Amino acid sequence: MRNLSRWLATVVPVTLASLNGQAAHAQSSVTLYGVVDESVRYLTNVNKAGDSSIGLGVGGLTQSRWGLKGVEDLGGGWSTFFKLENRFYINSGQSDPTLPFFNEAQVGVRSNSFGQVILGRQYNVMIEGITIGGYGSNLWIPYDFSFQPEVTMTGGIWTSNQVQYQAKYNGFNFAAGYAFGGNAGNSYGSQVGAAAAYAPAGGPFSIGGAYEESKDSLNGAALKAWTFGGSYTWNHTRLSAGYIVNQRDAGFSNFADGPFSAPVLAALKYTDFARRRMIMGGITQQVGNAWHFAANVWRTLQDGTTAEKDGSAWQYQLVADYNLSKRTDVYLEGDYSLYRGDLIGAQLQGINGIGLAQKSTQLGLMAGLRHQF
Repeated sequence: MRNLSRWLATVVPVTLASLNGQAAHAQSSVTLYGVVDESVRYLTNVNKAGDSSIGLGVGGLTQSRWGLKGVEDLGGGWSTFFKLENRFYINSGQSDPTLPFFNEAQVGVRSNSFGQVILGRQYNVMIEGITIGGYGSNLWIPYDFSFQPEVTMTGGIWTSNQVQYQAKYNGFNFAAGYAFGGNAGNSYGSQVGAAAAYAPAGGPFSIGGAYEESKDSLNGAALKAWTFGGSYTWNHTRLSAGYIVNQRDAGFSNFADGPFSAPVLAALKYTDFARRRMIMGGITQQVGNAWHFAANVWRTLQDGTTAEKDGSAWQYQLVADYNLSKRTDVYLEGDYSLYRGDLIGAQLQGINGIGLAQKSTQLGLMAGLRHQF
């Protein structure tokens, strides 16, 4: 008994010290975050009669959202993390009915030396390429907002059932992703892609691009998309330009891992084109710590599946944003679009929740208040 007591007196303190060391080593944290953004938006030609509308939007510059994210330090430069995010309509308080309740749902592991692997519903690599390449419009505003035409060309931003690897090294950024289609015996419904960019820390420029191929969930027909572009920043002035191509096989009409069902794709005229090309450019000016001004332009050309479905568009935008504080800003936005051919009535403004132009022109004006937490 005396020997047992001596053994316990020696082993127990050592074990507790070891456990305390591991607990201190494996620190974890969970953060509640979000954006609440509301606007009053005026929009012309929202129906074939040419009527206009005015009212509270479902969001503003940014779609409202809340989420939870957490990280645990595993030691040795390794950590695990997760993210759950819901997007909602601020004017009604309801979750966005076009998206899952948790529109982003992911878990991953990160190494300070080897990059990170993310599993779940997350950004697709087209958006990753534009973001790390630095040539998206109004990059100080988080994706996704009411007028951002390049969003349509990226295939809707998010992809489900995806595994993605990301790494950074000496200014180089890389991402590769694969989404499982879930069909036995074939790769129908899958998506594969990669993005790369070079953006040296503290440097004035960035360049990048991405390639992505999605397969129809029912027949394996392909939708291929690629993009490249860059930006240059001088003092507080940022110039950017980019090019995006969508090339669609005739049979592609249903992608279950993406944002749209087959009926919605058809209603948005997404199945009318064989190829779409978009050239975009913009200038952003920061004035002091409070003001952001931006001017953007997009030119889209559509090769239809038939000559009657050819189309083209010019889209223009001006933005003025003022920070009342570190977390709250007010803004004014105006956009004007010229549509020709089959792009009248197509989805080419950004997100599915806004009205579609039913005539050859559309004017939008928006004023809003945004708070981030």
